[in-house]
Amino acid sequence: MTRLPEEVHSNKAFGWAAKDSSGVLSPFNFFTRETGEKDVTFKVLYCGICHSDLHMVKNEWGNSIYPLVPGHEIVGEVTEIGCKVQKFKAGDRVGVGCMVGSCHSCDNCINNLENYCPKMIFTYGTKYYDGAVTHGGYSNTMVVDEHFVVSIPENLPLDATAPLLCAGITVYSPLRFYGLDKPGLRVGVVGLGGLGHLAVKFAKAMGTNVTVISTSPRKQKEALENLGADSFLVSRDQDQLQAGIGTLDGIIDTVSTQHPLLPLLGLLKSHGKLVILGIPGKPFELQVFPLIQGRKLIGGSMIGGMKETQEMIDFAAEHNIKTDIEVIAMDYVNTAIDRLLKGDVKYRFVIDIGNTLRPSS
Repeated sequence: MTRLPEEVHSNKAFGWAAKDSSGVLSPFNFFTRETGEKDVTFKVLYCGICHSDLHMVKNEWGNSIYPLVPGHEIVGEVTEIGCKVQKFKAGDRVGVGCMVGSCHSCDNCINNLENYCPKMIFTYGTKYYDGAVTHGGYSNTMVVDEHFVVSIPENLPLDATAPLLCAGITVYSPLRFYGLDKPGLRVGVVGLGGLGHLAVKFAKAMGTNVTVISTSPRKQKEALENLGADSFLVSRDQDQLQAGIGTLDGIIDTVSTQHPLLPLLGLLKSHGKLVILGIPGKPFELQVFPLIQGRKLIGGSMIGGMKETQEMIDFAAEHNIKTDIEVIAMDYVNTAIDRLLKGDVKYRFVIDIGNTLRPSS
């Protein structure tokens, strides 16, 4: 049975929550568990706003549990650790992404792929082991099992690092898994939003030649001059599509709205890979012949395991990869969500929890 945190927990906490499917967030008092022997408790300083937060607060995926405190791009400072915690101490800079639990015994968990565990527990809106519903990072404090906490290197700014814990690992993992991380490969990135701009940065740091693919020619200057892409292709321009046929080794598709896959498959070389990261509202239409003709693959990917997430953060620190962000106050969150729905952000909103979240009466 799913229980509210206050029914099983005693530590007071506060944040902002959606109370119903209107998706409007407002101040909310709740409870967290006490620090267990393997737990890390930390003060939340920043939390990114992910597009999936929008779906969840409005129950667009049909599985939201209210009241719902969103947020899975969370960074902060450790305030307390359990007696069996080995990797962290008070004062450490830490982060938590999309998950806070898994079974630790299935094949996926054994192979450091907790993100594909059938019993994976999401950071918010999911029943935890004690029956309480998890609450996310639009809040002042988090208590998380050490296994699901990552260390943030000192040279990474916390605010611009927060979105890496979802958006960053979402693009880093498929680049590695599908072998699109080799210097000299030609990689396409579809969409230049929160995921897309990080895909460009990570792919460039891996030494690949990056082509940004967008419906908007207005984004060309941003892609080439600010993000360092090597080329730009307007997907609505038939001449450009024709010129790009068979030129890419792989494509990372970050777009969440419905769009045709056939032109993208045409851009791939033989044995090329199209990796889909977005979740459109309707199923794709797929023609099989282009796959057969070039032995091409369509695959997907969802975040990454904890070992790979730490690897991603360390890679970002080594190559100075940071998210392009707009920092906002907690009470601006509903306006930010409206703007995000319109694509009016470059490229990720990050809430300044530490300085702007105030307790409600």
